[in-house]
Amino acid sequence: MAASASASASVRPSLLQVQVQAGSEKAPLPCLPMTKQRVAVRRSFTTRASSNHGGAGVSIPKQWYNLVADLPVKPPPQLHPQTHQPLNPGDLSPLFPDELIRQELTEERFVDIPDEVIDVYKLWRPTPLLRARRLEKLLGTPAKIYYKYEGTSPAGSHKPNTAVPQAWYNAAAGVKNVVTETGAGQWGSALSFASSLFGLNCEVWQVRASYDQKPYRRMMMETWGAKVHASPSEVTESGKKILEDDPASPGSLGIAISEAVEVAATNADTKYCLGSVLNHVLLHQTVIGEECLEQLAAVGDTPDVVIGCTGGGSNFGGLVFPFMREKLAGRMSPAFKAVEPAACPTLTEGVYAYDFGDTAGLTPLMKMHTLGHGFVPDPIHAGGLRYHGMAPLISHVYELGFMEAIAIHQTECFDGTLLITRQTNKSNRCR
Repeated sequence: MAASASASASVRPSLLQVQVQAGSEKAPLPCLPMTKQRVAVRRSFTTRASSNHGGAGVSIPKQWYNLVADLPVKPPPQLHPQTHQPLNPGDLSPLFPDELIRQELTEERFVDIPDEVIDVYKLWRPTPLLRARRLEKLLGTPAKIYYKYEGTSPAGSHKPNTAVPQAWYNAAAGVKNVVTETGAGQWGSALSFASSLFGLNCEVWQVRASYDQKPYRRMMMETWGAKVHASPSEVTESGKKILEDDPASPGSLGIAISEAVEVAATNADTKYCLGSVLNHVLLHQTVIGEECLEQLAAVGDTPDVVIGCTGGGSNFGGLVFPFMREKLAGRMSPAFKAVEPAACPTLTEGVYAYDFGDTAGLTPLMKMHTLGHGFVPDPIHAGGLRYHGMAPLISHVYELGFMEAIAIHQTECFDGTLLITRQTNKSNRCR
């Protein structure tokens, strides 16, 4: 949500080692040439639902934005889980295709979005920026309250913004199978959708609490052809170990990540896809903020506050990072506020330290705000926010003092949701 406070107012790839100074303009990072396999989108998915999402003249971004290029202090490197030395690209090749590894480690400011990905984005992008006029009136505030609505995607969330490119890069590299974790099911649904476009087999480990709470999300994933397991499961060694210790475990994203990573690391024809946390995931999500900048400019507004929820960080980073670029360049001066669940308060109560991204300790070590990779949050309804850590890039920005964070209990969130839902049914799009 963006608010204006006043109505008046892997084969081992060669990693690019390009140093980019803040404020300089460099040529965009091109995609690696994909020669192994020609990838075609299934034509049944290519009819655009609407000619205009989000206002006249708003365009789908042609590039993703990388905040690392403009930070005055670069974030700490990821470390190898055994040697504790900085990662090199080859360390990630069992999990990711070359181009995603390159995007994960690059310091280039912009990365070109492949035409094939943009063609799929056109199914729902640009997404609408809405102004909550009825809510403003109810609150009696002079602020203009805008919200960026990502629910127009086929999977119903922002997650396809990265699921589509991740699936495309894997398919282009000749990968046949992808595996992943999901909490509430939004990410699993998005990757299932994207996999169906590019002919990939998709297997998903869904956190047990959400697997039981949200059967319709599981049905959606299965409708798009995915195989879905409740996590922890008997399918993997890491899952079996958790169940031995706690047969009634509600699961966590950390546990589900361990299961998916284990399968990818032990099967040469399988790669792992992640829905949040890592740099390349946040990179893909910046289409949200780039569109939002253009939409606000079209109505002559700049935000005083930019707000987003945080679990692993992809939603927040995708919205905020383009605005943060503008602030670092002196073109605007909004405040940035992350809102996280009180049941899993990684930013407000976690420590800033190197930790594993999963429960079993299979992933690289990342410097992030963490509650400990063994932490299992209470089974709150917002299953996608039940993650023990925060994206390293968001954690770094938080440590630099560029943003604030608050933790909210879910009942307070429910109350706010009801208020907004009842007052914004007649909201106007920002045009």
